[in-house]
Amino acid sequence: MSVFASIYGCEGTGLSEREARFFRDVRPWGFILFARNISDPEQVRRLVGKLREAAGHEAEILIDQEGGRVQRLAPPHWRGFPPGRWYGSIYERDAKAGLGAARLGAMLIASELRDLGITVDCLPVLDVPVPGAHDVIGDRAYADRPEPVSALGRAAAEGVLAGGVLPIVKHIPGHGRAGVDSHKSLPVVDTPAEELERIDFVPFRDLRDMPLAMTAHVVYSAIDPDRPATTSPVVIEKVIRGFIGFEGLLMSDDLSMEALSGTLAERARASLAAGCDLVLHCNGKMTEMEAIAAEVPILSSRASELTEKAVSLRKDALVSFDLDDARCQFDALTATS
Repeated sequence: MSVFASIYGCEGTGLSEREARFFRDVRPWGFILFARNISDPEQVRRLVGKLREAAGHEAEILIDQEGGRVQRLAPPHWRGFPPGRWYGSIYERDAKAGLGAARLGAMLIASELRDLGITVDCLPVLDVPVPGAHDVIGDRAYADRPEPVSALGRAAAEGVLAGGVLPIVKHIPGHGRAGVDSHKSLPVVDTPAEELERIDFVPFRDLRDMPLAMTAHVVYSAIDPDRPATTSPVVIEKVIRGFIGFEGLLMSDDLSMEALSGTLAERARASLAAGCDLVLHCNGKMTEMEAIAAEVPILSSRASELTEKAVSLRKDALVSFDLDDARCQFDALTATS
């Protein structure tokens, strides 16, 4: 059965008949969940099952569960996790302890996701913020230098995999210099390419072996002054696939974000033409999803192979661990930090 190169959201905590029919017709690669889709563990499991039933295959289920400001699963049903910068502060005092904390926290996040049938976490954030940048990244970043971001990002990605979930590195090739929130407007970064290569691109290059990456809706004027990375064949070919060397599945960030211009159909077309393997649409609005679906092709043979490779990696990387002991270790860390 053919699968299409798309990832969609849905409106509520269950599927409407219209949504179920639409997903049966368009057979997306995956789905993404937000707080609007979540009430309690059993409801999430039911929704995940309904989404896969509608898609007609074992569709990947994504979520943004970073910790801090960005965690769709929240107390009281799920643990509250600290933001990326918390791990960075431990790392600055004791690198080994920081790496252990990042890996352990990611394993615990993954164990909660896996229990619900969620298979992909939009983590780690590999952006390197600079002074004066918009705080849309802020403390989501592990540090303001590339070396600890690379090290902690690697530890978190390996922790997510050890917990049986696929990580997504984001926002490739770097969102840390953005002066505005790309949810609301288009960031333009005027930094010379050499400086971007020396700082911003480093964590992504260091984690180029990861299976999935999400693009940045950011213009890098020194590389392509006219188009953000998501819709720029120049940035994707020369930077993401070239200098960085990322060879995994590349997905767009949310097409409904205001950083992108044009209709939803035009955004989808441009992202795929630029070199994205998958397009992501998050808000669950049916008319927007229908416009995107009209432009989305069947998943390419290369992307299908990369999907199979990613699924195998997820299975092979899974480790058994004492969940209660891991929780106690993490509680002790948060109590003393």
